[in-house]
Amino acid sequence: MNIAIGCDEAAYQLKMVMIRHLKTKPGVAVTDFGAQAGETVLYPDVAKAVAEAVARGDYDRGILFCGTGIGMCITANKVPGIRAAVCHDPFSTERARKSNDAQILCMGERIIGPELAQYLVDIWLQCDFSGGGSTPKVERIKEIEHTYYEQNKNEQNKDEKGE
Repeated sequence: MNIAIGCDEAAYQLKMVMIRHLKTKPGVAVTDFGAQAGETVLYPDVAKAVAEAVARGDYDRGILFCGTGIGMCITANKVPGIRAAVCHDPFSTERARKSNDAQILCMGERIIGPELAQYLVDIWLQCDFSGGGSTPKVERIKEIEHTYYEQNKNEQNKDEKGE
């Protein structure tokens, strides 16, 4: 499994712990899109880069860290085709995969400790989308997303034509 991982400067330490943890997992490859030691970045840029890479299919899943996980999650969910979830407990982490088919897990270094974060990532990596009754719900999310994508595309075309 290929994992894209990213962080801002507020979560650099947790990202590094997670990279070391993931490298111990057989069959898991990790690519770091995040801030490096001492570097200040805008978290939306990191979230966008990871989300686009996952949406293109370059990576199977993504993990994003910031102070709370919220800003990264909001940004990642702006990328068409992405379902990102902020998870800080085992149940939400499992359901994000099984019920919502979330491809990106977001966490906050200011909220969660490294041991729990590693445990949650392990849960998240082991879970697959369950399908069943969740399939029509995830499909509906995709339909809603497509509706807004088409509306925005039509508005851009009107702007380009000067209408």
